[in-house]
Amino acid sequence: MTFEHVVVDSAEPAPGAVLLVGIPGSGKSTVAAALAARFPRSAHIEVDHLQELIVRGGHWPTPDGDPEADRQILLRARHACLLADSFVAAGFLPVIDDVVVRRSHLDFYRAQFTSGTLRVVVLAPGPDTAWERNNARHKKLTTNWAFLDEAMRAELPDQGVWIDNADQTVEETVDAVLDATGLTGRSNA
Repeated sequence: MTFEHVVVDSAEPAPGAVLLVGIPGSGKSTVAAALAARFPRSAHIEVDHLQELIVRGGHWPTPDGDPEADRQILLRARHACLLADSFVAAGFLPVIDDVVVRRSHLDFYRAQFTSGTLRVVVLAPGPDTAWERNNARHKKLTTNWAFLDEAMRAELPDQGVWIDNADQTVEETVDAVLDATGLTGRSNA
């Protein structure tokens, strides 16, 4: 078999991407996977997995501040957008999830994503719910990042669509995301 006549990009690209943001424990990865599953062609881009691709020299974010970690936050956001642009061109709706609480970080995403509409959805269950969820999941964090909720509410109050998913099931949150973004699942997104 040869690949010379195989076309990677679709005649019908996807209608942009969804960026699910919130603090750790807000449900981003779970909701992103469930949201992506609602479409016939989709991809879930979990930005933490992009960070894990760094074999040596990786710096995870810390509350203490680390210039190299900050650089890598933007590096992984750039890679998420490169992947998302590629998936859009191939006809797959990308759903990106990342901890984004600063306006400059969100602006970076908007500048890097070039394939249509970037639908921003902020999951905001509150810091206490996020910490409880963190402690109940398999990928537990040792740092309580609840203070990021205050930063997010101060810097992003007018950005994207906000969903308080504290008392919602995953499916209810996905339905809320679909309603808020105007996307329809189980179609040719």
